[in-house]
Amino acid sequence: MLSKFITPGCKIELQSVNRFNEENGDNTKKIYYSQVYDILSEDRMEIIMPMEQTKLILLPVDGEYDAVFYGQNLYQCFLRIIDRYKSNNMYILVVEMTSNLRKYQRREYYRFSCALEMCARPLVEEEIKAVEQNEAYLLTPGLPLKRSVIVDISGGGLRFMSSQRYEPDSLIYCKYNLLISGKNRECEIIGKILSVKESENKKGVYEHRVQYINMGVNDREEIIKYIFEEERKNLRKEKGF
Repeated sequence: MLSKFITPGCKIELQSVNRFNEENGDNTKKIYYSQVYDILSEDRMEIIMPMEQTKLILLPVDGEYDAVFYGQNLYQCFLRIIDRYKSNNMYILVVEMTSNLRKYQRREYYRFSCALEMCARPLVEEEIKAVEQNEAYLLTPGLPLKRSVIVDISGGGLRFMSSQRYEPDSLIYCKYNLLISGKNRECEIIGKILSVKESENKKGVYEHRVQYINMGVNDREEIIKYIFEEERKNLRKEKGF
């Protein structure tokens, strides 16, 4: 039950999921601070309109936000604003959960379980040097790519399974597609292998954990948007929509 974990008075951090979401046209990804006013149902609640100093921040109806709640534990979910009004001299936002509530650990991105095909290869020496020096470079064309499967993805990295074993701390090029807003988006990223271990279930198949390297803000936001959309689809399926 929502009320078991979130109660009136809980502090909240809100961060826009979509760019250009604020009414003033500012595309900066800001964090807004607020608190829960009341629990309306198992997926809806009222929160107090956030303020900055003495200025009321009019977050827009249909705006979508990544929310972190400060109760006895930290919890996270995605929210959509469905209404706003003034009540008893309080400015209120009515929000609807668009993902399940889950425990949250600060400084970590939520990892979304999936099964996405990916192609990858180690970087060659010239590419490694350019990445380490944060210089502009072109990928060497025509080098063979190995197929693999992404099993979870986040705004900070991914985990994949492959018959190819990549060395820890090595840099690799990854290419995969995400379906975002009904359109296929080809993603090309450079990642650092954080760890590798052989699968307990399949001999000769290796699990790799990868951290993105030098990823742009827009690319990261696209991945977070993909996760948000997939979470929303899963929640609708659970509710039978």
